[in-house]
Amino acid sequence: MLARIGLLFGISLLMRLTKPIFSFDTVWIDGSVTGQSLIILAGGFFLLYKSVTEVHNKLEGVDEPAGIKAPTSHFWRVIIQIVALDIVFSFDSVLTAIGMVSFRDFGYGGAMAIMVLAVVVAVMLILLFSGPISKFVNDHPTIQMLALSFLILIGVMLLVEAAHLANISFFGKTVNEIPKGYVYFAIAFSLLVEMLNMKLSRKNTPVRLKKKQAGQEKEYPGKSIDEV
Repeated sequence: MLARIGLLFGISLLMRLTKPIFSFDTVWIDGSVTGQSLIILAGGFFLLYKSVTEVHNKLEGVDEPAGIKAPTSHFWRVIIQIVALDIVFSFDSVLTAIGMVSFRDFGYGGAMAIMVLAVVVAVMLILLFSGPISKFVNDHPTIQMLALSFLILIGVMLLVEAAHLANISFFGKTVNEIPKGYVYFAIAFSLLVEMLNMKLSRKNTPVRLKKKQAGQEKEYPGKSIDEV
């Protein structure tokens, strides 16, 4: 919430990020790279890396013995990654909010108050529903894999959006932004199918995903997972 409000008050900085830093023009590719496109490009690659890594760990990783706590450094590393990704996703929403609110009609103070109020309400709704959604996802491993698949989809969308913001064109064909409605429809349809599968297979033994091992050597020196 604080990051998004800070971005709102940094409107002049955001506007500068949309200006071209450098341009290039070759035989088969050309474009004008902006600060915003570079940030979204980095966020897309990071999201792809994290989601693919998590899929691998949950399917091919090592089961974590019960009672072992992750080190504090791991906790803060996760917090920093979440904040960085949230800032990347905030750019689009903040720029959209700036475009939707008329500074001429409400004045600078009124427009800023409306946008800040909208951000606060949105974050409160996220906090309200985060607990039940988190519990539901953790109790249903197939939903976890579906969520990670959505992150891969969003990562690809960010890469395409970064190319679109930089006006990249290949052989004269400009890269267009992927309509967000397509992504929302794909997510909603996938969730609907998964809900039907869960309802039909409620009596079956649930799937168990692997959890990332943390701190085993410190707590159980010289012992394998099976021995633990």
